[in-house]
Amino acid sequence: MNQDNATTTSPQGLKRSMTLASAISTVMGTVIGAGVFFKVSNVSEVTGSTSMSMLVWLLGGLISLCAGLTGAELAAALPQTGGMLVYIERAYGKLPSFLLGWAQVIVYFPASIAAKGIIFGTQLINLFHLDAKLIIPIGAVALISVELINFLGAKIAGTFQSITLIFKLIPLALIVIFGLFQSGSVHVSLFPVTAGPGTGGFITAMGAGLLATMYAYDGWIHVGNIAGEMKNPSRDLPRAITGGIIGVMVIYLLVNFVFMHTLPLSALAGNESAAMDVASKIFGDMGGKLITIGILISIYGTLNGYTLTGMRLPYVMAEERQLPFSKYLTRLNANQVPYIAGLFELALAIVLMFVGGFDTLTDMLVFVIWMFYTLVFLGVIILRRREPDLPRPYKVPLYPVIPIIAILSGVFILVSTLMTQLTLALIGIGLTLLGLPVYFIMQHRNAKND
Repeated sequence: MNQDNATTTSPQGLKRSMTLASAISTVMGTVIGAGVFFKVSNVSEVTGSTSMSMLVWLLGGLISLCAGLTGAELAAALPQTGGMLVYIERAYGKLPSFLLGWAQVIVYFPASIAAKGIIFGTQLINLFHLDAKLIIPIGAVALISVELINFLGAKIAGTFQSITLIFKLIPLALIVIFGLFQSGSVHVSLFPVTAGPGTGGFITAMGAGLLATMYAYDGWIHVGNIAGEMKNPSRDLPRAITGGIIGVMVIYLLVNFVFMHTLPLSALAGNESAAMDVASKIFGDMGGKLITIGILISIYGTLNGYTLTGMRLPYVMAEERQLPFSKYLTRLNANQVPYIAGLFELALAIVLMFVGGFDTLTDMLVFVIWMFYTLVFLGVIILRRREPDLPRPYKVPLYPVIPIIAILSGVFILVSTLMTQLTLALIGIGLTLLGLPVYFIMQHRNAKND
C-alpha cells in the first residue's frame, strides 16, 4: 500500500483531504494577484518590444515553476509554522533566519502593502477622474480600512479573502475572452526576440523585465505548505505545483498578449492605468469602468491577504523576543489579533508610500526576497547532504537539475538588479543588514534577562 494513502492524517495532525484539483486551485489562487494587471507598464518600458515582453513573462513562469518545485521539498519536510524562517534556520542557523524575518517585517510586507495602496489609489482617481494628488491619501485610507477589517479577527478577514478571490479571475477571464476577438487590433510580433531601443541590450532588458515579472509570480513559496493536507503529497504535490504555475503562466501570457493586442507598446510603457485603458478599449467606457471596479476589488482582496499575514510575522518574532519593544508587539485585542504589530506594519507601509512608486517598491521587495529564495534553493542541496535521513514526503524531481536552475535563476535576477538598479539594490541590502545590530542587541539583552 502507498504510504501516503495509508493514513488520513499527516504526522502534524492535519487531515489529508485535499485533492489534486483543489491543490491546483490553491496554487493559482495564491500566486495570482494585482501584479498581472499593473506590471505590463513596467515590463513594456524596460524591454521595449512585444517579443521581449512575452519572453520574460514566459521565463518568469518557468523560473517560478523550478522555484516552486524546489522550495516545496523543504515545505513538505519541515511543515512547522514559520515557513521560510524554518528552512533558512535549519540550513544556515539563527542569524540568517532572523535577517529573513527582519527583511520581511521591514521591507517585504510593508513594501507589498504600500505598492498595492498606491496602485489602488491610482486606479480609483483614474476611474473617477480625481486629482492625482489624492493617490496617496486614497491609498492610505484603503490600507487603514483593510487593517480595521483584520482587527475584527482572523475568521472575518479570511472570509473576506475568500469572497474577493473570485474577483481576481472575473476581470482576467473577460479581458482574455473578449480581447482576443476584438477588431482593429494591434499586431503583436513574437519573433525574432529583440530588445527595444534604449533598453541597454538583450541581457539588460531581459534582466530588468524578469525582475518586474517576478512580482506578479510571487507567492509560489507558499504552495508547499499544503503538503500536509494532501491525500498523496509525493505524487500530487509536484503535479499541483506544475499544473498550478503553468496555469498561471498561461493566464499571464494570454492577458499580456491581449494588452499588447489592444494598445501599442508605446501606450502601455510606463502607463500605470494600462489595465483600465485596455478594458475601456475592449468594452467601451462603461464596460471598462465595470472591469476596473472588479480589478479594484481584486487589489483590495490581495491587500487584505498581505495585511492578514504581514501583521503576524512581527508578532511571532516578538513572542521569541527577537525584536525591540517585543512586549508591545505581542499584545492582542479582544479578537485575538496582534493589533500593535498590525499598526507597526501599517505605519511602515504608509511611510513607504511617500518614499517610492509602485515599480520602485515592488522591484526592491523582489530583490530582497530573492536573496533569501536563492538561499532556500541552495538549502535543499545542503540538507540533502547533511540530513539524508530527514523524512521527505516529497522530493524535487530531476534532482539536482531543477534546484540548480532555480539557484542560477535567482543569481541572475540578483546580479542583473545590481547592474541595472544599483541604488535600489543597495537600499534593499542596507535595510536588511540593519537587522544585524538589532539581532546582537536583542541576543545580549535576552541573555542578560535570562
